[in-house]
Amino acid sequence: MKDRNKRNRRIVLTIVFLIGLCLIFGNEAAAVKPKLSCNDLSDFTYPNTVITSATLVLDGQVSVAGIGPMPEHCVVTGRMNERVGTLDGKTYAIGFEMRLPTQWKKRFLYQANGGIDGSVVPAYGNDLGGGPTSNGLLKGFAVISSDAGHSGEMGPFFGIDPQARIDYGYNAVAQLTPMAKSLITTYYKKQKFKSYLYGCSNGGRHAMVAASRYADQYDGILAGNPGFNLPKAAVAQLWGAQQFYTITTPDTNIGSSFTPTELALVGDAILAKCDNLDGLEDDMVTDPIACQGVFDLAMDVPTCTGDRDGTCLTADQKDVLAAIHEGAKNTTGPLYTNFPWDVGIKGSNWSFWKFTASTLLDPGAVGFIFSTPPENPLTFNSLSYALNLCGTGFDPDIDAPKIFTTDATYTESGMSFMTPPDLAMTGLFEHKSKLLVVHGTSDGVFSVSDTINWYESFLNTWGRQANKRARLFLVPQMNHCSGGPACDQFNMLDTLVKWVEKGQAPKSIVATARGTGANVVNAEVPASWAPNRTRLLCPYPAVAKYRGRGSIEDAKRFKCVIPKTEPKI
Repeated sequence: MKDRNKRNRRIVLTIVFLIGLCLIFGNEAAAVKPKLSCNDLSDFTYPNTVITSATLVLDGQVSVAGIGPMPEHCVVTGRMNERVGTLDGKTYAIGFEMRLPTQWKKRFLYQANGGIDGSVVPAYGNDLGGGPTSNGLLKGFAVISSDAGHSGEMGPFFGIDPQARIDYGYNAVAQLTPMAKSLITTYYKKQKFKSYLYGCSNGGRHAMVAASRYADQYDGILAGNPGFNLPKAAVAQLWGAQQFYTITTPDTNIGSSFTPTELALVGDAILAKCDNLDGLEDDMVTDPIACQGVFDLAMDVPTCTGDRDGTCLTADQKDVLAAIHEGAKNTTGPLYTNFPWDVGIKGSNWSFWKFTASTLLDPGAVGFIFSTPPENPLTFNSLSYALNLCGTGFDPDIDAPKIFTTDATYTESGMSFMTPPDLAMTGLFEHKSKLLVVHGTSDGVFSVSDTINWYESFLNTWGRQANKRARLFLVPQMNHCSGGPACDQFNMLDTLVKWVEKGQAPKSIVATARGTGANVVNAEVPASWAPNRTRLLCPYPAVAKYRGRGSIEDAKRFKCVIPKTEPKI
C-alpha cells in the first residue's frame, strides 16, 4: 500500500510538473489548421490588392541558414495600391509576402525591413538576436514582409515620388496590417489572435512608428537599434564624413583617416579605464554610462609625436574623433545627439557606417528621400554630395534644415513621415500594448544616446506606469543590430510574447556570445572570452553586476542592479 501511495504521489507530482512546464513554455492552445487549401488563397480579395501566387511549401522543403528546415506553410505573394507616379512615370506598389504555417499558433508577425526597404525578403520572421529557435515561422507565427511601397531597383530615387515617401515612412504598415489580418481570418477562420511587429535599424524605426501610430493594431512591438530620428542621423552621417575628410584630403577615401589598429587602440583604452566599473575585470564594459565620466580621449590615448604607427593618434585625429562623439552640428546648433565612448568602436561594423555608408548610402537618402525639394538625379553623385566636393554637395547650414521643409508637392517633411508623431507613445497605454526596445551601445549610425534620451523622457512622462508598457535593454559593446566584441545573441521575440500573453514582464534577458562553435561565428568576440559566454541584459537603467562567485562566463552569476549615480550619456 505504501509503495502504491508513493507511486501515485510521484505520478501526481510528474503531472503537476508537466502542467507547469506547459504553462511556462507552452502555447496557450493547440495549433490551428487552415480551413482552406493554400491554392484557395489565390482568390482572396481585398480592396486595391492583387494576389500573384499562393503556393504550399512542404515540411522541410526550405531551410533558413543558421535556423534549419521550416515547417509546412503557405506562401502568398501580392501587391497593394499599384499606381504610376505623376512626377517620374515609374510604377509603384506595396509588394508583400506572407507565410502562413499549417500548424498556426494564433499569432501574426509583421517583419519590418531595414535600410531603405525596396525588397520583399522571405517572411521567415527571424528574431533580432539569431539562434536555432529564434524564428517566427518555426514558432507558428503567420509572418508578412514587404518592400514598403517601392522597388529596390529605384535606389533612393523613389523619394522623388511624394506618395512613395509616405508609404516608406508609415503608410505601408497602415495598408498591409488590416489586409494581412483579413487574409489570416480567411485562411484559418479565426477572428482572435495576437499581433506583433518587429525590426532592427530602419525596421526598428518602423517599430517605433508603429508603437506611436498603430498601437491599436499590435499587442507587442519589438524595436532593435531604432533609427526613429533617421533623417537627423543620416544628416549626421554626412556631417561626420566631412569631418573625417578634413584629415584625409586630398584623398577621398575617408576610411584612411583611422586604421583598424588605431580604432582598436581607442577601444582598448576605453576598456582599460572602464572594465572594472561593474566590479569585475572581464574584458567587457557592462556599465557604459558610468564609463562616460571616466574615459578621457586626450589623456587616455597617446598623442603621436612622430608618424602614425598604430600606437598613438595625431592631435588632428583626436579633434575629429572627439567632434564625432560630441555630435553633428552646424552654425545654428546641434543636428543630432552625441555618441558615447564605447569599446565597440573597434568593431568592423562601426567603421562601415562611419566610412562607407556615410558616402555610399546616406547621401541618396538625405538628398532624395528626406529633403524638400529632392536633389537632381541627373547630376547627383553620392561621394561628391557627401563630402561637398568643390562646394557643390551637402552644406550643413543650407541642406540640413531641408529635412523639416515642405512645399506644395511634398506636403509632409522628412521628419514628419519618418518619425513617431507621439514620442510619449500614448497609444500603448490606451490599448495595453507592449514595446520592447533593444540597442547596442556602440551603434555607429543610430546613437544609443538618442534612444536613452527618448526613454528618459518616456519615464518622466509616465512615471511608475512607464515600464508596464515599454522597456529598454542596452547591449554592451554591440554595434548596429549585431557584431562587435559583444554578447549579441538573444531571444527577444519569446520575451515579448511572454510579456504580452502571460504578463511576465522581462526583468532580464540572457545574451550569448557567438564565437567558435556557435551557430553564427562572430570573429570579434575576444579570445579571452569563452565562445559561449553569457551575460544578462538588464532593463534600463539597471546594469549587470557580478555576484562575486562562480564562473564569470555564466549569466547566472550576475544580477541586475540600478546604479546609485544619476545616468548620463
